[in-house]
Amino acid sequence: MTYINQPFHIKGMELKNRVVMAPMCQYSVEAHDGIPTEWHQIHYASRAIGGTGLIIVEMTNVEPRGRITDRCLGLWSDEQVPAFKQIVDSVHRYGAKIGIQIAHAGRKAQDAELPVAPSSISVTHDDTTPKPYALTTEEVQDMVLRFKEAAERAVAAGFDCIELHGAHGYLIHQFHSPGINKRDDQYGQDVALFGEEVVKAVRSVMPKNMPLLFRISAMEYMKDGYQVEHAIEVAKRYHAAGVDSFHVSSGGEGPVSVVQPGHHAGYQVPLAKAFKDAFPELPIIAVGKLEQPAVAEQVLANQEADLIAIGRGMLNDPYWTLHAIKELTGTVNPPVQYERGM
Repeated sequence: MTYINQPFHIKGMELKNRVVMAPMCQYSVEAHDGIPTEWHQIHYASRAIGGTGLIIVEMTNVEPRGRITDRCLGLWSDEQVPAFKQIVDSVHRYGAKIGIQIAHAGRKAQDAELPVAPSSISVTHDDTTPKPYALTTEEVQDMVLRFKEAAERAVAAGFDCIELHGAHGYLIHQFHSPGINKRDDQYGQDVALFGEEVVKAVRSVMPKNMPLLFRISAMEYMKDGYQVEHAIEVAKRYHAAGVDSFHVSSGGEGPVSVVQPGHHAGYQVPLAKAFKDAFPELPIIAVGKLEQPAVAEQVLANQEADLIAIGRGMLNDPYWTLHAIKELTGTVNPPVQYERGM
């Protein structure tokens, strides 16, 4: 028996296999308006044709100053919804489910005139990058509303699930990181509060059976960064607020890290396993150099995670899923148009 090709349920969403396309920024918006282009249409539809069970659209931002670059996607306006709906419809046509990662880059917004953050601490902790603007308490509360409104638009576009980006040093991560969040209001005294409020707000506008995923950095690599125990305690709050599944990554809190991970195949899997042990009832997604099919299958077979996410490997091969299933099982069911080549 192989696991990678087995169906899987997350709440009301049924996946045909255990493969997730991890969000990978394309930096391909042409008019700086956050609207997906023809590139995005083809990019995501091709991975659906390639057999992927769940496709997660790249980091999509809740306001213009929340983008990593001006060429990143956004869901801050109703005018952006129709182009996303076209992507959703195309992906559904080819048999995959599709989610969207909603986020704010915070102090990592490279093209923002003045990036925002929980505290006025630059990414590099020196003079090489500007210090961000520290949001006021009222502005933090307004930011929660922006996440909620973006989620409403994602639902209107027809997505099957929503993922909140609380990893890689972006805004939610910045709030729940004691090394980055140095506020003296309630959002500093309780570092999980902002993320918790975002989860509750987003959950409130989602259909009951629609899964809410959360991508989290399970540990940081900066000096005195938090470890997996802190991430799990924060995640308990997020789960109680409405998160249905954790997508477990690590690091990314700044461009230069003091501690470097191994970067070998499956190097983040122990972190996913730690989350699986802490949340045995929740679907856990592992990510990070899992593009070797045997490694991906091992993670699933050993019950270290329930789903495997492929990022760069799927940029390299849109048909990664079909190729992996064939390698592991000896048989595959490609689209009829491709049968002669498989």
